[in-house]
Amino acid sequence: MKLYSGSSSDFINDNNQNLIVSKLQSEFFKHFRQDPQPSEIRSWKESLQAMSSIFEKLKFTSHGVLLEYQLPLTSKRLDCLICGKDDNGKENAVIIELKQWSETFDSDCENSLSVNYGVELKELLHPSVQVGQYAEYLSENHSIFTSNTDIPLFACAYLHNYDYSSTDPLFNNKFSDQISKYPIFCKKEESNLEEFLLSKLSKGDGLPTLEKIQEGKYNPPKKLLSEVSEILKDRSPYILLDEQLVVFDKVKTLIKNAYQTNKKAAVIVKGGPGTGKSVIALNLLSYFLHNKYKSHYATGSKAFTETFRKIFGAKSRNFFTYFNEYRNAYQDDLDVLICDEAHRIRESSNNRFQKNNGKTIPQLYEILKASRVTVLFIDDFQIVRPGEIGSIKYVKEYAESKNVQVFEYELESQFRCNGSDGFINWLNNTLGIKATANVIWKEADHSTYDFRIIDSPQKLEQLIIKKNKEGHSARMVAGFCWQWSDPDPKTGQLKEDVIIGDFKRSWNAKEFSKNKLAPNIPKSSLWAYSKNGIGQVGCVYTAQGFEFDYVGVIFGKDMVYDLDNGTWKGLPENSHDRPVKKDKVNYENYIKNTYKILMSRGIKGCYIHFIDKDTERFFKSRME
Repeated sequence: MKLYSGSSSDFINDNNQNLIVSKLQSEFFKHFRQDPQPSEIRSWKESLQAMSSIFEKLKFTSHGVLLEYQLPLTSKRLDCLICGKDDNGKENAVIIELKQWSETFDSDCENSLSVNYGVELKELLHPSVQVGQYAEYLSENHSIFTSNTDIPLFACAYLHNYDYSSTDPLFNNKFSDQISKYPIFCKKEESNLEEFLLSKLSKGDGLPTLEKIQEGKYNPPKKLLSEVSEILKDRSPYILLDEQLVVFDKVKTLIKNAYQTNKKAAVIVKGGPGTGKSVIALNLLSYFLHNKYKSHYATGSKAFTETFRKIFGAKSRNFFTYFNEYRNAYQDDLDVLICDEAHRIRESSNNRFQKNNGKTIPQLYEILKASRVTVLFIDDFQIVRPGEIGSIKYVKEYAESKNVQVFEYELESQFRCNGSDGFINWLNNTLGIKATANVIWKEADHSTYDFRIIDSPQKLEQLIIKKNKEGHSARMVAGFCWQWSDPDPKTGQLKEDVIIGDFKRSWNAKEFSKNKLAPNIPKSSLWAYSKNGIGQVGCVYTAQGFEFDYVGVIFGKDMVYDLDNGTWKGLPENSHDRPVKKDKVNYENYIKNTYKILMSRGIKGCYIHFIDKDTERFFKSRME
């Protein structure tokens, strides 16, 4: 996806005639079904004018130009990419990151600067680091730059408003390696930028290269479970972008400082489905383990933790843990405690297996006490059960009440759903979770993300099986609208509980059942990982935290859309989730969050079957 493509001559003419911004606005609306933010429009007006002036001075006329080009499988967009040939007739491409910055301040993080954004300073990647990460990411994920076509990809940053001093933080020694590889050009340095561009693109003739880039293929998305082993061997295949790398660096810095300051810190990282929370968390764990810091990766999900333990074996129990394992921990037992899916933190660690001796100590207290630095990855809209209290508000207020220094970050970019922010925003809006500008999902967006409504569960299953046979990871999931039986005490086979007319399938294996499972059936916690999980229907408790190439969702009658009143209506009488249906106040929110989680598990596509036809009609009314 791009918002603009054409020759450098077209770009210059469109800019000179004041057409470039309106063209970008029009394409933005077509793609995202909302208007761009005023700040983005201002950025286009100023930065593209500056860029156009450079191209015009260089007499660039036959080069290929892409504006707002979306990086493969993410929602990140490049400001400008220009391609052409050098003096030797060799094809080249150059990414140009455009910044309106006029001042920066020091940051104690390895790759960041502090930038004034209105009322506060915000830590952002140094422009050379940022554009360098983009170049590396594109080189690894786009066929034109990873194949034998031999089109080198270069990158630089242009800060057209920046007038620097001799001691400017922008040129701090810690950035020297990145600046030498991915140079930055400031105000009054246009001649240096021109020289750089001429060295790569002097002969123009970039339209054939532009066509190759636009027709190139994206490499298959990386699957977290397949890459976990490489991550923990300190060979992570993931390139952290923008705020992902900022968070990573901040945690590293806080750990180094913790021994000097003797102060506790909590890093709250807010992020929706597919924003890379688990990728950052695992990269942090790998870094700290390899650098001999005492580190744990904790979750509240048995499925998530047991799957990681299965992949790494018995020794991984030493660092893949649960939130409720810190009741007896000493003060600062750990250097860092990484809490993934921290919205699942509970009121206390007391349960039926652990006596509380009359005491109820907050689970968050135990977690914060155990570590010098605690990192908490949270999505308030993934709380699906009573007792899960790890909201951003609660965690922040509680940590501050215990004199723990709190740092907050937000992950905004989408790395699932083929990088479609629009799909997640559309789900939020359609399910009534929160209002967004994405009211309509376009059928044309199938080219970006394959979302389809399927008219029978049989066809839904056939699609999922087909995708699985083609080599994709795929699973069927459903709302908790059918009973969940124990396996047969004699055979260990699962009962077909999910019944829709002639369609009969079993849930994934029941947790805490006393009956043994047949050899071919994975236990509940390994349903998402085991190849034998394909024949069973998963629920939110076994799917949450995982991702598949394709997900097939059965939307039950535990919540329906009332067309007459134009509202969602929770129907707890149709739910078989006892704790959830008892909570009359929050029931509907839990179910909305549940279906959002289920529908956002797919990297490439989501297929859905609705039991209630009015609900199906409502969804179809939000599609075109």
